[in-house]
Amino acid sequence: MMEALLSIKDLVKVYGRDTRALNGISLDFYPGEFIVVIGPSGAGKSTLIRCINRLVDPTEGAVVFDGQHMENIKGRGLREKRSKIGMIFQHYNLVSRTNVIKNVLHGQLSNTPLYKSLFGLYSQQDKQEAVELLKKVGLEDQIYKRADALSGGQMQRVGICRALLQRPKILLADEPIASLDPVSANIVMQQLHNISMEKQLTCVVNLHQVDYAKKYATRIVGIKKGQVVFDGPPANLTEPIVRDIYEGKETQMPLQNDNSVTDIFVNEDKQMTGAER
Repeated sequence: MMEALLSIKDLVKVYGRDTRALNGISLDFYPGEFIVVIGPSGAGKSTLIRCINRLVDPTEGAVVFDGQHMENIKGRGLREKRSKIGMIFQHYNLVSRTNVIKNVLHGQLSNTPLYKSLFGLYSQQDKQEAVELLKKVGLEDQIYKRADALSGGQMQRVGICRALLQRPKILLADEPIASLDPVSANIVMQQLHNISMEKQLTCVVNLHQVDYAKKYATRIVGIKKGQVVFDGPPANLTEPIVRDIYEGKETQMPLQNDNSVTDIFVNEDKQMTGAER
């Protein structure tokens, strides 16, 4: 049987005195899976992602990544382990006044001496890989453009490339399309999915949108009030289950016509607007 790359056992996170963001979550994630975590705002999705890489410290439970307990690591050991966990943020977290290629190269900061990073002295291998990643996501013409001159969809694709340049074993994406229009959201999800499948990377993505989850995920995890209420393939996620997950917050579960999501990539180049290019 395949060994889990990431095991989460009885994970609890309490904020303040009694706000339980996570309430005993247990999950195993395996190499090559593209997992989408769905649920309404306040369900605990972001807290779960951030407990995995210790941006948030869990209150109880265990997070075992690549054979090591993340909750017990500190200092240099934690930095080394985090370098194998790529993170993609909702608001991009780019250096706005720096150009695209330098933002991507920041993915190697943890493996580059400070004096070299200050002077941009990255290895030729890193530079070449950064360019290749940007080509894969259709940004080869934007390499020397400042990050703050890009569209939101382009900035998120730069964020994906930066995370990939870490050469991670797992990718985490916290609401990566929440700030994007539908066309840009589809481009970002398609690129993230394609590259993850190509590299056989485990990818865990938080989303509100059920339609995107059903289109791209190999496995969907539904979270409600800090607990897992669904874990299975997209085909098993029925409408009654979705309505139960989003009970009281149905406006957060937009479902598009399947064709509107699928057909947009019949010819991706034609769908990209001038701004996205």
